[in-house]
Amino acid sequence: MNQFREPSIKAAEEPVGEDRALRPQRMAEMIGQLAVHERLSIAIDAARKRGEALGHILLDGPPGLGKTTFATCIPNELGTTLQIASGAALAAPKDLLPYLTNASEGSVLFIDEIHRLPIAVEEFLYPAMEDFRIDITLGDGVSARTINMPLRPFTLVGATTRAGLISAPLRDRFVIREHLDYYSPAELADIVRRSAVKLAMPMDDASANEIAHRSRGTPRLANNRLRWIRDFSTSRAAGALDVEIAKAALAMQGIDELGLDGFDRRYLETIQRVFAGGPVGVEAIAHTMSTAADTLEDDVEPFLLRCELVVRTPRGRKLTPKGEEHIGGATAGRGRLF
Repeated sequence: MNQFREPSIKAAEEPVGEDRALRPQRMAEMIGQLAVHERLSIAIDAARKRGEALGHILLDGPPGLGKTTFATCIPNELGTTLQIASGAALAAPKDLLPYLTNASEGSVLFIDEIHRLPIAVEEFLYPAMEDFRIDITLGDGVSARTINMPLRPFTLVGATTRAGLISAPLRDRFVIREHLDYYSPAELADIVRRSAVKLAMPMDDASANEIAHRSRGTPRLANNRLRWIRDFSTSRAAGALDVEIAKAALAMQGIDELGLDGFDRRYLETIQRVFAGGPVGVEAIAHTMSTAADTLEDDVEPFLLRCELVVRTPRGRKLTPKGEEHIGGATAGRGRLF
């Protein structure tokens, strides 16, 4: 019986579900991240002209900004196949073996959340990345022997939301390292208009701009907002859509003009009401809200810090005047909006 899990191998161009329908399939279809797009395009073109495997690529940045999209577009540009794995699922070197041995010449292996690889798996990757070989130990004790297995040259694309957790030896083995940043409202509006065409729904500029401004600079959120508005329009507005319908749909979800949802506002209100605006430690806020501190640090605070609604001080989190003003306005208008 085969002791290894079969890897997820698929043709790079194979569409899967609605998410893939909205996701660009070629680099030319991508909107935003222009500097990253240009550098990757040069590397891909050079590798294609030389007939060599593309250098290993590390993509980092917050969730929903296009790391997976880049990883799926790269094999399409190279005309090769794609294997997809998750760092959390690769618990031991044997879990990685099928992916490496099934890699074809010039193919792409995409490992999402690569910072979650165990040390043993990470070290097993080093010779595979540098020399395209792996060492397999058979047997135990004095009868054990090592087999050196050559691999076909492949490209490893790693994606992470926490680049600081990747060890320096692994990070240095990536030839290309790119950081993805948040999108501008204009770029998100273009993405919304493109996705609306793919979803066969009406879209005007005012509605696209409204959705873009409430999407936190993140394409994934913009597409999620768009899907909800499509459902709201179909159910409550006979399929029609204008900016007022878009606002009503987002208001029903509790999403305000900055893109904050109910949980974000409850975080701000907790600091304001319970801790008099701060400073207060994140653990105290988490206990008061009956949630995990990691959830606040990873999912809530990055956007609030970027919007300058909260600041981190040596003594803890503190509302800014802008944060106080926003909560005051949101609280005063909640009965009318939500």
